Amino acid sequence: MSLQRALGVAVVGTGKMGADHVRRIHHVISGARVTAVVDIEAERAKTLADGLEGCTAYTEPAAAMAAPDVDAVLIASPGPAHEAALLEALDRDLPVLCEKPLTPDAASALRVLEAEQRHGHRRIQVGFMRRYDAEYMKLKQLLDGGELGRTLMLHHRHRNLAMPPWFTNEMLINDSVVHEMDITRWLLDQEITAVTVHKPAPSSHAPAGMSDPQFVLFETESGALVDVEIFGHCGYGYQVQAEAVCERGTVRIGDESGPRVCTDGRWGGRITPDYVERFEDAYDREVQAWVDATRNGQVTGPSVWDGYAAAAVCEAGVLSQREGRRVEVELMARPTFYQ
Repeated sequence: MSLQRALGVAVVGTGKMGADHVRRIHHVISGARVTAVVDIEAERAKTLADGLEGCTAYTEPAAAMAAPDVDAVLIASPGPAHEAALLEALDRDLPVLCEKPLTPDAASALRVLEAEQRHGHRRIQVGFMRRYDAEYMKLKQLLDGGELGRTLMLHHRHRNLAMPPWFTNEMLINDSVVHEMDITRWLLDQEITAVTVHKPAPSSHAPAGMSDPQFVLFETESGALVDVEIFGHCGYGYQVQAEAVCERGTVRIGDESGPRVCTDGRWGGRITPDYVERFEDAYDREVQAWVDATRNGQVTGPSVWDGYAAAAVCEAGVLSQREGRRVEVELMARPTFYQ
């Protein structure tokens, strides 16, 4: 598909992330317009659609995908709804940007992977937006350049001001640490082979029944070790940092957000309150890259394989979290289709 006109996008799911993507497509990026919004809450979808010229509200993804003004689909609905929407899009040969997770578990991700292979060409990009963050892209460039030598260790810190009341221990892995799983695979260009989750004494701010913070250790194919501090209720803001320890040096990102100010006998800066603001530029860059590639008949970015691999690592992480032991990742051989 090569389009001269604006790409007509159906946004499936109009919660916080979906609504932000509608705003992004309508006001920020170029080459696309929102022609359909989908949500099981009909009134919420209608309210959003009414504010966009030429946009129709739907309650079923299949109905939106059948519309003649829909050229592509952005899926931002809850994870359990992704598989059905992805398979529908494949049946209709529609390009997709699917927010993580691809699906909630490795078995369903594998079904999507097999369906895309049967389709014969890539149609799905997975929304691991950190790959589009300026700092992470620079870190990737430095590591790939080789001047620092082989990467021996990665240290990740992932801190949230607070989590929603419905957040669970498992979600700390599946919805938060999954980002470190993907970015580790991307930065090192290798698979994660084992996961161990440690639980220190919980913070007094952790909800009842949640172990927070947690310390997660990845092992990789080359023998590199990667640790992740996930802290869901740090109490002061949203903070994501990474440091690579290499044979001939180290490199660290995420230390500051915004200017450092010195005044009245003190110094300091601002910490972003949540992921939407911290990674706003990355989301903009990700969606623009997806639109540009789609209009040129291409699919780039994180693949269904990346979504499946992340789901497999998540399953190992949740099992380790539950049983308090090292768990090896069960991953099928990577198909040549995704190489």
